[in-house]
Amino acid sequence: MLGGLPASRAAKALSTASAGARVLTRAGVVRPYGPGVLAGLAVTLRRWGTGAAGGFSSLATRAPHQVGLVDELGELTWADLVGRAQSLARALAGLGVGEGDRVALLCRNHRGFVETTIAVSMLGADVLYLNTAFAGPQLRDVLARDAPAVVVHDEEFTPALLGIEDGVEDGGDGGGAGTEPAAVRVVAWTDTDAPGAVTTEQLIASHERGPLTPPGRNGRTVILTSGTTGTPKGAPRAEAGIDAGVSLLSALPLRAGWRTHVAAPLFHTWGYGHLALSMLLGSTLVLARRFEPQACLDLLRRERCDSFVVVPVMLQRILALPEEQLAAADLSRVQVVASSGSALPGDLPLTWMDRFGDRLWSTYGSTEVAYASVASPQDLRAAPGTAGRPPWNTEVRVLGDDLAPVPRGTTGRIFVGNGLLFEGYTGGGSKEVVDGLMATGDVGRVDEAGRLVVEGRDDDMIVSGGENVFPQEVEDCIARMPGVAEVAVVGVADPDFGQRLRAFVVAAGAPHAGAAGGGGPTAEEVQQHVRDNLARYKVPRDVVRLDALPRNATGKVLKRELPHPETSPEP
Repeated sequence: MLGGLPASRAAKALSTASAGARVLTRAGVVRPYGPGVLAGLAVTLRRWGTGAAGGFSSLATRAPHQVGLVDELGELTWADLVGRAQSLARALAGLGVGEGDRVALLCRNHRGFVETTIAVSMLGADVLYLNTAFAGPQLRDVLARDAPAVVVHDEEFTPALLGIEDGVEDGGDGGGAGTEPAAVRVVAWTDTDAPGAVTTEQLIASHERGPLTPPGRNGRTVILTSGTTGTPKGAPRAEAGIDAGVSLLSALPLRAGWRTHVAAPLFHTWGYGHLALSMLLGSTLVLARRFEPQACLDLLRRERCDSFVVVPVMLQRILALPEEQLAAADLSRVQVVASSGSALPGDLPLTWMDRFGDRLWSTYGSTEVAYASVASPQDLRAAPGTAGRPPWNTEVRVLGDDLAPVPRGTTGRIFVGNGLLFEGYTGGGSKEVVDGLMATGDVGRVDEAGRLVVEGRDDDMIVSGGENVFPQEVEDCIARMPGVAEVAVVGVADPDFGQRLRAFVVAAGAPHAGAAGGGGPTAEEVQQHVRDNLARYKVPRDVVRLDALPRNATGKVLKRELPHPETSPEP
């Protein structure tokens, strides 16, 4: 026995701790501190835990004068950031927020997002991250279901919130007014003088800084699913331990003290994950409220960023810039481009790395399981469509209909086990769990090299003429065609085959595709390309040209918003 554990379990625990220590040492997290700093860190983490309150407070303890955040308003040190969060926490408490309450956050990437996150954590309340692209009906449904005490939002979203509370959505007829009392609204970013609004800056200025009394419970983080197929679901999880950070750092070569531009939305699992990693790494967060390709390249150079956190559509939009702008781009300092949120389509990883070097990593996961696997530049070179391999302390299994593992190369449902599985949806229900592993909702296979290949959503599969087809494979095939900027493939009803494929194609020269010139392939050329590369039953019967695909704020295609067959434009 060791410390009350059986010898086998103790040995495994020691081995796990040793592996974690090696990862943290390599990343520069484990380093010598003076006795006073070490004592302060121990007290901070014991009192506040490893969530936002404890994590950022520990940074203020060990590096108070280091610049922790850069946004359009300037720089904040870790001490400034935590001090402002302390003032905001006192203000939110005065507005009635207490332990177990919920605060909704509808903000773009800026200091107000981070300060509010820390402040809510200091109160032992839960923070609910709202998607900035939500329409009125989605906001109404989520706010009615989760009933936050306070909504902190950017000024630009005031009309949508007012409309919901008044029972009028975007000029609607006034139906749907709720009976619940309206949440208190606080504006985090103002574009005008915001007359009559209560702002976070006012609240911070009117309340003192200084330590608060830790709450009796640790707050939870509630991240919403993308809502690509219906009303978004809330996926809460308790504060992440260090093991979750170690898992990602075992596969992503990020280093302590780097300057990281998080372009991915902070309300999304991927953006929030790097907000959490910054607590462990002490990395400076470089934020911008909106993504514009050229402005992003300028920001990376101007702020001397070492890493760049994106969703795939951002890489597509950068590569669509005119050649002279791409040739002038200087990303020589960027050591890691970390992508997630959706699959890298077609040959996008090869195109990116051919231009900017083999510094691209792609992480596969979901809102419910957080992370599952990571593809390195070497993986992406060998198999551009791969999802990579599980990182440290993470297990991925591909299971068949009988919930038993399938042979390598065989398609099945993907299940994941790690330290960040969510706790069940706020509205009830959860994902299926088998032997402690949770379903991602995707299907895929493990290739001969041991890499995971995600073939699509388990509910995306269509049966056409008795053959099973996953649209993602067809999308990847079409995306590799010259002149194609974007593509989405869906199944539609067919009187002869049950279902058939319909492809929506955005040409590289389309008005909103981000580039100029070119008309893209014809419908017949698209069909012939698929016929030349895939089985005949995977050839789309219909090809529809669009100016742009409907996407949410994280870049995922909203297939439910694509034109219906009877209303689609002619090919």
